[in-house]
Amino acid sequence: METLPLYHRIAGQPVVVLGEGEAAEAKRRLVERAGGRVVSDLQEGVDTGARLAFVAHADARAAEADAIRLRCAGLLVNVVDRPALCDFTVPSLLERGPVLVAVGTGGVSAGLAKALRLRLEGLLPPGLGALAEGLGRARARLRERFPEGAARRRALDAALASGGPLDPLDSGSAERLDDWLAAPAAGEPGGVAEIALRSADPDDLTLREARLLGSADVIAHEPGVAEAVLLRARADAVRRVLDRGDPAQSAAGLTVVLRAPQ
Repeated sequence: METLPLYHRIAGQPVVVLGEGEAAEAKRRLVERAGGRVVSDLQEGVDTGARLAFVAHADARAAEADAIRLRCAGLLVNVVDRPALCDFTVPSLLERGPVLVAVGTGGVSAGLAKALRLRLEGLLPPGLGALAEGLGRARARLRERFPEGAARRRALDAALASGGPLDPLDSGSAERLDDWLAAPAAGEPGGVAEIALRSADPDDLTLREARLLGSADVIAHEPGVAEAVLLRARADAVRRVLDRGDPAQSAAGLTVVLRAPQ
């Protein structure tokens, strides 16, 4: 992965958009859709503290020259149709209320990103935004019911899993939120779970193994476990390296032990 996906808040902030034509207009609409203030003059953008810039000149030399000036002034720059000149790329976006799914290819193929986004459009129900908003309003109630963060996370993982009461791909999940909050699911129990890997390919994990790996608070693994498998765990999970065959003790929450393929 050569890029770091981020969601950048620009509401009320100046964003430089240079150029004319359809490409420039598309970038202006994108900025305005996110609440940003479009600035069409390079120097004005620099002077007003803009942090992002889109360059959509048809002339390649003009685009490169403005990109250099903007970058030297400290702005991150996107040059339309010229990935080599871009500090960032714009993904294909799917919105369901506060849920924003961004599909990007690092500028390699905008067509592929669009095709994947259209496929996802058909999978994510319209009520997904309402579920997200309801969960946001329920934070205080969840903390009261599950004071410990690990237990709260496991309860949500179980509820949001496929077939769970809050399955995000089920159009009726938002309507069941209040009932679930009144009697929350127990979630995945704490303790130690061990997975003996069959290969270095993460696609060989069973559904249960993938769910355990994605829910674990601590990953204890032997040195021979492939990084591709470890990347299926939560990014904030604690990692511990074990000597082959050593036992692992549970920390707070769920510990998953990964044994390397023999």
